[in-house]
Amino acid sequence: MTKETKKQGFATRQIHGYDVRVPGINPLATPIFQTSTFVFDDCAQGAARFAGKEDGFIYSRIGNPNVEQVAKKVAILEGAEAGLALSSGMGAVSTVLLSLLEQGDHIVADLALYGATFTLMQDALPRYGINTTFVDATDLDMVIDAIKPETRMVYFETPTNPNLKVVDIAELVKRVREKDPLILVVIDNTFATPYLQQPLSLGVDVVVHSGTKYLNGHGDVISGFIASNKTIIDRCRDIGLKMVTGSVLGAFEAFLINRGLKTLDIRMEKHCKNAMKIAEWLETQPKVRKVYYPGLKSFEGYEVAKKQMKLPGAIISFELEASKEAAEQFVNSLELITLAVSLGDAETLIEHPASMTHAGYSKEMLEEAGISETLIRISVGLEDADDIIADLEKHLAAV
Repeated sequence: MTKETKKQGFATRQIHGYDVRVPGINPLATPIFQTSTFVFDDCAQGAARFAGKEDGFIYSRIGNPNVEQVAKKVAILEGAEAGLALSSGMGAVSTVLLSLLEQGDHIVADLALYGATFTLMQDALPRYGINTTFVDATDLDMVIDAIKPETRMVYFETPTNPNLKVVDIAELVKRVREKDPLILVVIDNTFATPYLQQPLSLGVDVVVHSGTKYLNGHGDVISGFIASNKTIIDRCRDIGLKMVTGSVLGAFEAFLINRGLKTLDIRMEKHCKNAMKIAEWLETQPKVRKVYYPGLKSFEGYEVAKKQMKLPGAIISFELEASKEAAEQFVNSLELITLAVSLGDAETLIEHPASMTHAGYSKEMLEEAGISETLIRISVGLEDADDIIADLEKHLAAV
């Protein structure tokens, strides 16, 4: 990021952060470079690029103009030195873990994680000699107590998926650094986006995103991003992406994400405004046992969220005063609100975490993570908030 770019506002950076120029053509919208390979002027140029002595594209698995554009733009929005774009959020997560950790290393991770991230850490990584201790990351003493001599990473989300716990980022980083300054602190910033939260400015080492969600914002792309310093990004590209995961983002998908990024701030403002109104309404409903939303003063993490987030986000979770079966029936009955996993789309989406996104958790782990069988997660969309409330109200009456 240049000094000039740092001075520019978020909206300017999300539109103009990094442009791809084609000599002699100059289109306003970046063309789609739908090509597998790139032509060299001569053998010397090819050799220089393979040796890393000359910048330039070689092969789209290693680099592509569209993919580089969105990677650099996300890095700029996160305030990072460098960025990497991948074909999924889990591609980003697994690339970070498998690039920066090795056999014998240990992770301290929050109990409440995206279900596939939890399963990767609990079931897959131990096969490669990488083990994880799961804790409640909002309890900083618990995090520090879980650190071992072989701990190389602390990993968490904030707000967490799906129960919206808020971790004090700056305080966690401070405590970890005091314990062992060599431990990497990694955060999944998908729920907040760089518009609402800037983890790197609070001391975090690596930020990951599922770009499928708010960064793209239109429900038509699967993608992931990593933002960090150049040394870490180079390692993630050269080891994790190129040789281990092969999680390569396509040029067309990158084109769509770049288009979506241009309206990120506007979309997040409307998402959050709708979510606040719906959360306040849910809190008044007698059939709702508890509402989890960082914008509510009744929410346990309200003060921390206010300190480190520009707005409280657009994900709401709530528990019904009902059985699991009644909760599922309620979700099934909704008409405007769409029953689907994922989040960050223009459409309001609803899901039942215990049987869907977090089905990889055992019953005991669900309880330990604070994910009840009646917990419901809503990704608030861009419709009129009153219409979303009307759909919820109509079908809550039948619970």
